[in-house]
Amino acid sequence: MNFAEELEELESAEDFLQYFHLNYDPSIVHVNRLHILQRFHDYLQQATDSMPAEEEAQRLVYQRLLLQAYQDFVDSDALTEKVFKVFQMGEPQTAFVALGDIKT
Repeated sequence: MNFAEELEELESAEDFLQYFHLNYDPSIVHVNRLHILQRFHDYLQQATDSMPAEEEAQRLVYQRLLLQAYQDFVDSDALTEKVFKVFQMGEPQTAFVALGDIKT
């Protein structure tokens, strides 16, 4: 099985952290698993152009980026990091509907 096929088998943040032999605090992962995986994905997208061709070198890049994604949530929290769009939105949007425009 090659590196890409091995990655396809991973399902959870814990799977990824264990696959790359990274030590982690389960309580941090429990609260932030989706945020960690999304941040990891974002980091991988940013690294696409500079990704090495060799599998072993790719593994090291993936490991480093996953550690960085995990560490973001050790040092901070989801509200501060704003990984998902819902956290990036500004003030709630409001709309005015005139009473005369409401039809029964």
